[in-house]
Amino acid sequence: MKRLFFGDHEKLKDRTIVDQAKEPEQPSSTKLADNVDYLTNEFNRTSDLRIRILEKGQAALMYLETLVDQEKLHEAIFSPIELGHVDDISKIPSSRVTKNLEEAIKALLKGHAIYIQDGSRHISQFNVTASFNRSTEEPQNEKIVRGSHDGFIENIMVNINLVRKRIENRDLTIKYFKVGKKTNNNMALLYLDGVTDPELVQEIEHRLKYISADMIHSPGYVEEFIEDQTFSPFPQMLNTERPDRVVANLIEGRVAIMNEGSPTTLIAPSTFFSFYQSSDDYNMRWFTGTFVRLIRLASFIIAVGMPAFYIAVVSFHFEVIPDELIMPVKQTINGIAYPPLIEALVMVVIIELIREAGIRLPQPIGQTIGIVGGLVIGDAVVKAGLVSNLMVIVVALTAIASFVVPSNEMSTTLRLLTFPLIFLAGTLGFIGITFGFMMILIHMTRLESFGVPYLSPVAPLRIKDLKDTFIRVPIYLMNERPKDSRAIQPGVVGPSREWKEVERSNNQQQPKQSIEEGKSTGSESGPNADS
Repeated sequence: MKRLFFGDHEKLKDRTIVDQAKEPEQPSSTKLADNVDYLTNEFNRTSDLRIRILEKGQAALMYLETLVDQEKLHEAIFSPIELGHVDDISKIPSSRVTKNLEEAIKALLKGHAIYIQDGSRHISQFNVTASFNRSTEEPQNEKIVRGSHDGFIENIMVNINLVRKRIENRDLTIKYFKVGKKTNNNMALLYLDGVTDPELVQEIEHRLKYISADMIHSPGYVEEFIEDQTFSPFPQMLNTERPDRVVANLIEGRVAIMNEGSPTTLIAPSTFFSFYQSSDDYNMRWFTGTFVRLIRLASFIIAVGMPAFYIAVVSFHFEVIPDELIMPVKQTINGIAYPPLIEALVMVVIIELIREAGIRLPQPIGQTIGIVGGLVIGDAVVKAGLVSNLMVIVVALTAIASFVVPSNEMSTTLRLLTFPLIFLAGTLGFIGITFGFMMILIHMTRLESFGVPYLSPVAPLRIKDLKDTFIRVPIYLMNERPKDSRAIQPGVVGPSREWKEVERSNNQQQPKQSIEEGKSTGSESGPNADS
């Protein structure tokens, strides 16, 4: 069984894995024709590989026209020669020189142009890459009321720039990796040196280096390769497209992983409560942020357990309904031909279909589908006697509660957990619901994210770290980094309200000074003052 399902039988090692430190080498030749033939053969004589013969056939300029910017090509290479600044392309100051044809191939794939001259082994490289970037607008799935409204884009350099502008510190360290044997994508690892645990950085680097796949084009691929338990429904790495959220986690001592071609950044380690935190919590008053966060955490119970609770009450535990509501509830469910379990499954599936259709269709049509699905279909199924009014209300509240979560991955998890609890409630009632929640709690207690307990700081309990979990205390009271970030520097906020003590001491000194001044004034105005 292990060999069949888990692949524990002996496997041949993948011989295509090449150590990053040992890049292949192919020395260049002194003959121009040999170098050009090697490069064209390596690119399978692709049509977008352009070769411009220069200096009466004694040199060649090669580039991929689909990756280069023609204006940059003219300004960086031909303009200096036309203006008389240099008499040879190889003498342009911005060029890089190599003698390795494999390195020249990588330069061409990055959008560079290479210059090869007959009788020389030197290959000059020029950066003329074309860039097509969209604006750094606010992410559609992480909107906030107050705070910055910019977001990451598909260019990894722009994303790192947004982080660098917010952390002007020499300790911000960035390490690059290459992933994907065919796609050869760039990946960046960001952390604060001296704050982040070095063992955490080494562990993440170790897992990234073991990735062996032809294609890595999104953080979702990377997440499945390096997370602790892939078969868990709960996400173990936080996904975000907001620079301010990444910066806040970096300051706490966590690690961020960026991937070229995707605006999503992975943050590790992450806990259950980090998925319920939003940037708005820290941009509003602390008691308002606490209230909103408590609503989000309550939405977890509502989204997972409300349909199951309704099914259990209607099917097994009618005695928990107040006497005044027994007859109205009985009348709504009497006309339904099938049991509440089937009724709930039908409504949950309909809600998921409407949600998926609203996402895939264009935005104006998607909004129309939501309105039609919520009003027309909901009203029609009730009038047709297929679903009761109470079931429509319960499923609608469940859907709204799942959308309250700031993280889309956690929201999807909540909707998935609804189905097993519905089956348990339809078969065992409250006992099934209790059993289901116990299994979820046990699983979350055993789950870890890079060595950090998933339910930290609740399990194991740490009173100091509860300042930013269920509630959000004032910022100046969060004077220590949370233990779940594995930071090696505990302090993050120093004494910041000493001005209050200064004002209090000044107010205490002012009455004393006024009393002393009054005494001195009174003594001067006495009977001996005239003399």
